Amino acid sequence: MFATRTLEFDRIVADVAALALTPLGRARLEAVKPVGDAQDVATLQRATSETVRFFDRNPQFPLRAGQGLTEALAGLGVEGRPLEPLALRTLAEFIDSVERSRAGVHAAAGSFPILEAIVSRVASFSSEVEAVRRAIDVSGEVLDEASPALRGIRERLRQKRQRLRQTLEQFAHGKDTAKYLQDDVVTERNGRFVLLVRAEHRANVPGIVHGSSASGASLFLEPAATVEINNDIVELEEREREEIFRILLALTDRFRQRPGDLRAIEEVATDLDVLQARARHSAQVGGIEPTFVADRSFELRGARHPLLEKAVPIDVVLDPPSRVLLITGPNTGGKTVALKTAGLFALMAQSGLHVPAKAARLPVFRSVFADIGDEQSIAASLSTFSGHIANLVAMDRALQLPALVLLDEVGTGTDPNEGGALATALVSHFKQRGAHLIATTHFDAVKTWGTATEGVTVAGFAFDPQTYAPTYRLIYGAPGRSLAIEMAQRLGMPVAVVAAARGFLSDDQKRVQAHLDRIDAQARALDADKIRLDRERRAFSEQRAEMEKRERALAEREEAFRRRVNEKLDDRLRQARRDIDAVIDQLREKSEAIVEKASLRVAGAVVNTGETGAARAEARAAIERIAESLRSPAAPAAEPAGSAPAGPATVAPLAVGSKVAVGGLGLEGTVIAISGSQVEVDVRGKRMRAKARDVRVVGPPSPAASLSQARVRVNVDLKPREGLLSEINVIGCTVEEAVDRVSRFLDDTMVTDLREIRIVHGFGTGQLRKGIQAFLKNHPLVLKYAQAPENQGGGGATVVELKD
Repeated sequence: MFATRTLEFDRIVADVAALALTPLGRARLEAVKPVGDAQDVATLQRATSETVRFFDRNPQFPLRAGQGLTEALAGLGVEGRPLEPLALRTLAEFIDSVERSRAGVHAAAGSFPILEAIVSRVASFSSEVEAVRRAIDVSGEVLDEASPALRGIRERLRQKRQRLRQTLEQFAHGKDTAKYLQDDVVTERNGRFVLLVRAEHRANVPGIVHGSSASGASLFLEPAATVEINNDIVELEEREREEIFRILLALTDRFRQRPGDLRAIEEVATDLDVLQARARHSAQVGGIEPTFVADRSFELRGARHPLLEKAVPIDVVLDPPSRVLLITGPNTGGKTVALKTAGLFALMAQSGLHVPAKAARLPVFRSVFADIGDEQSIAASLSTFSGHIANLVAMDRALQLPALVLLDEVGTGTDPNEGGALATALVSHFKQRGAHLIATTHFDAVKTWGTATEGVTVAGFAFDPQTYAPTYRLIYGAPGRSLAIEMAQRLGMPVAVVAAARGFLSDDQKRVQAHLDRIDAQARALDADKIRLDRERRAFSEQRAEMEKRERALAEREEAFRRRVNEKLDDRLRQARRDIDAVIDQLREKSEAIVEKASLRVAGAVVNTGETGAARAEARAAIERIAESLRSPAAPAAEPAGSAPAGPATVAPLAVGSKVAVGGLGLEGTVIAISGSQVEVDVRGKRMRAKARDVRVVGPPSPAASLSQARVRVNVDLKPREGLLSEINVIGCTVEEAVDRVSRFLDDTMVTDLREIRIVHGFGTGQLRKGIQAFLKNHPLVLKYAQAPENQGGGGATVVELKD
């Protein structure tokens, strides 16, 4: 049992049904009710979430259903009766839209198993749809192309009508006959074309009279000369109607012969329409898929009532073992809205709808009860209090666990002392029965019982302590005051009445109010601390996420750098293998030449060991040169065997300040530190580590570097650069200064994940822009550059796209 009317679930259903695209989907949505089976609820929610994901990446379903679709589908059940032309066209377009929806799901980006399973039931009606489109236009007119017979009949009809029109016009404008006519127009009477003849000239115009005017002064006369033509037209029109009937019946029967496939089309269209409506409603209200739990916890974070335009987000939380939440606070503070939000979210979730909240965790309830508002019934002789009691008795009888019970100001409408006692007993009773219960109250007795009872949480709506205006924030652990006197004063109650009311309070009541004020102040302070800690925690999480993102980007760049190095090494190894193969080929050719030369000598002669030794020495020297080229990347390529061996090169010793080339990267820099077999090199302001054997000295240390070898200091600046990371402003600089600043700025981007920067240089004479763009043209980090769009500075700035 679900309290759908009390919680205004019917208004949610109407909102969702209004999003339907077909009458089939609208009818099903209007009949939506919450379900109590956990597996069914999970299936509904998965389908809604999958459709939301589908619409995030793909167009919506192109479902289309014109007026009269329901009647057209019903008409297919009457054998021997064709559908009207417009109904057939509506049916064909509807079926085509379902087939296009199926194609859209199949072609969608991503995996959507639920939607795939739904549309897999659709059978193709492409031939039937095309037949209808060829025969009937969008206005419902049966076209000549519907059949050769219809084309022939209509062609003869056109000819007969043209001949009849000519005959009647000749009669109407003839010199001898026009004088007998009331008016020279041709009209139609009883399906036959006639002229309007004056009654006194009836005998002068032979023909058949088909009626007279209201005054009797004119007769509708069919001239005898046109009777036969009119007879032919009537006959052809009858044949036309018969042929159209035959065409429409044939087209209708093509659909009628596939009842199973048609039912599948209807079911798929209904399922898709329901899902798209639920998904669009989720987007409208900013909904999320709720999580269903088995531990009986009930948690709504940032929940917004979907029927309120400016709903304030609230948190409604019941953590086990608590199953009872008592909400207190002043009137107009939001207690009833919180109560309805909790109940409405449960009904929406169990109907497959997403709920507008930041987070939602709740059980699947078998029953949801609500006692909210005035239950007075004059017809049933029930007062407000009696109506509430009758409702509570009915709840108790129909209760099925898990259950959610919502009670608004329980126990009101009678003596406050007895009402408070009854309210406490009712809340305790439903708690003992195992229900989740959320109740609002003003009774101090209920508040006192709740704060002292295990499994009960008390929360109060906060208010501004200066103006007593509601803040709509629910503070847990604080039995908030009702503030009846303060609210009355705020709403304009006379000061004398307010003062008198305060005077009627007993000393005990005043002490209780003071105690509640202190508790409320402490709770507000704790809540403020919690908000601050949550904000700091979110900021920390965002910073950590950003750091992790930057670390991943750096790791990806390092991996890309390593891949490029490996690719260059692989290229060098392949070249070395080719060089070695060439050496072996040359050695083989020389060996064959030596053997051939020996064979030309006298029999029994042997190969000269000096010649073979020289060949082997040349080959060894060539291979040594290849090996040396691999050890020293900048060395010249191996010379072919037989060329003069290179002389020994003088290599300067490796020392701090030496100019070196790093590996096969072609990068040159200055050694700034040596630690064992590791060398640290400064390459254009960036530090690199490399093995000593992978660097080659290309120049001796500079004098300044030699003087500073004894003391090397490294400063690391951890302060962020001023301004935007993706923008530099060089307005006011000379071309040389601007180029220097842009160069250092580009170097800084190497340790970021930026792919685009903007250089602001202004308009001026254009020299600064030309100088910077000339520098960018050959920069190794720049992929391309262009003038900035108008909204980013236009000709006064240059946008640069960086290489990966």
